[in-house]
Amino acid sequence: MSDFNCSIVEHNKIQIIKLKGYLDAHTAPMLEENFTELISKNKFNIVVNFKDLNYISSAGLGVFMAYIEKIRENKGDIKLTEMNEKVYNIFDLLGFPLLYEIFDKDEQAISKFLGNKSE
Repeated sequence: MSDFNCSIVEHNKIQIIKLKGYLDAHTAPMLEENFTELISKNKFNIVVNFKDLNYISSAGLGVFMAYIEKIRENKGDIKLTEMNEKVYNIFDLLGFPLLYEIFDKDEQAISKFLGNKSE
């Protein structure tokens, strides 16, 4: 089985999912559980940190597509951070930079959420 781990931390009411290892068909359900849990708790502002992710397959990419609509319907978003070049190239090849904002650091994505907040 592939080595994969994901964890959630909260920062200024923004949820940060940290990915580590290999995200593929065998490990994608773990990430799906994270998104499902956050949605069930009405937490729709999500940053996904790719710093420690070494590989992503089409199944892993599919997880992002499966949840983005529900999250955006609830006035939230998924912002992506700290991708290595290999992972970014896969996202870029499939046109994901047109669908998702990608940042160098978590702080930039968090600032974007907080700056767009209308309360």
